[in-house]
Amino acid sequence: MKIAKNKLRKYISKTLVREGGKKIFNKNMGLADPVPEEGIKRAVEILRKSDLYRYGTPSAEVSEVTQLENDFAQYIGAKYALAVNSCSSAIFLSLISSGIKQGDKVLVPAVTFTAVPSAIINVGAIPVLIECTESYQIDINDFKNKISKETKAFLISHMRGHVSDMDEIVKICKKNNIILLEDAAHSLGVLWKGKQTGTIGKVGSYSFQSHKIINSGEGGMLVTDDEEIAVKATIYSGAFENWWKKHQIQSDLFSKYLMDIPIYNLRMSNVTAALIRPQIKLIEKKTKIYIKNYLLMSNILSTSIYITVPKRDPRERMSPDTIQFNIHGFSKKELIFFMEIMKEEGLSIYAFGADEGNVRVYTNWRYLGSIPNLPMTQNFLKTACDFRLPVFLNSEDIYMMGGIIINILNYIFNKRVVGRYPIY
Repeated sequence: MKIAKNKLRKYISKTLVREGGKKIFNKNMGLADPVPEEGIKRAVEILRKSDLYRYGTPSAEVSEVTQLENDFAQYIGAKYALAVNSCSSAIFLSLISSGIKQGDKVLVPAVTFTAVPSAIINVGAIPVLIECTESYQIDINDFKNKISKETKAFLISHMRGHVSDMDEIVKICKKNNIILLEDAAHSLGVLWKGKQTGTIGKVGSYSFQSHKIINSGEGGMLVTDDEEIAVKATIYSGAFENWWKKHQIQSDLFSKYLMDIPIYNLRMSNVTAALIRPQIKLIEKKTKIYIKNYLLMSNILSTSIYITVPKRDPRERMSPDTIQFNIHGFSKKELIFFMEIMKEEGLSIYAFGADEGNVRVYTNWRYLGSIPNLPMTQNFLKTACDFRLPVFLNSEDIYMMGGIIINILNYIFNKRVVGRYPIY
């Protein structure tokens, strides 16, 4: 995608707020994608009837949650879908329903959200962190080296929609009899060689939290083609007695497991399902907008000598509602200063290594007990940045934001003199 250099130059030359200039970007980047009117109307109908409980409806055919499960399974290309209250719950259910138990080792990328290793710990298993590259992909050699006789599963996280080499990962997992599970919280709509991420492994988990491609505030979905896992996950999620009959999946295995499996009550309400259903048909439309804005922003940022943008695998079809990049040649204090000025300009940004307490940085996961030394991951996280690209942005917004980022970095570099700005 070609850049209009004159347009970009116009925004790079704008005076910053702290230098007496005016804020030029005035959109609220914290806004989540709007819920379609169709979803709001249906949610109100459900509220007026007080049909909030998924098992309160007379049959599966009129349960909003069950209809969502049908719609989602059809879109994603999976046999079974189970709607739950969060992606974290879906990941937990994927582990426990796959037979992961106390003391088992589960491999997981070191670059992910804290909820992912937390789910492993919550089933009593042991997370083993894998090195990641600057492209947010796992290091295949470290993956192979971390496999042991205690390794039962690999929970691959497609962090921020970046997909690792799934062909190689599937091959390694099969060879070593490792269960492949997918955290697709950030990758709904992302394809690997035409196949939806989340459907490549045995079980996939998705998020409908507000800052995802589908916004219902909270909510998650588990998908699988494995009937036994689907049955177990359904019971674990809270389908006690005969409530399983109001689910998408009907199976003789329910009578086998119903009284042997404890429940966790992780269900989704009909109101949440109503908000989600009409958004499924918007995924492809949004993806086109995301890709267009991402490519433009990537090309703009790449004009800066201080920035590199992660390479994407050509086998991947993106759906990027965020962009990641690395800032080189700046200290931690300067990156903190960068975040401060960005906020003044109306653009919040995460510099992972400079954002104290960021739960996406594995060295902050003290609940692990022993923090592993992962030099490759630590090195790239020190300069890694994360930035939202909401669907309401247009090309003019992208030029303006890209120009502001480059302008701020130039400003900090040019002020690199003791006493000239407050971080020294």
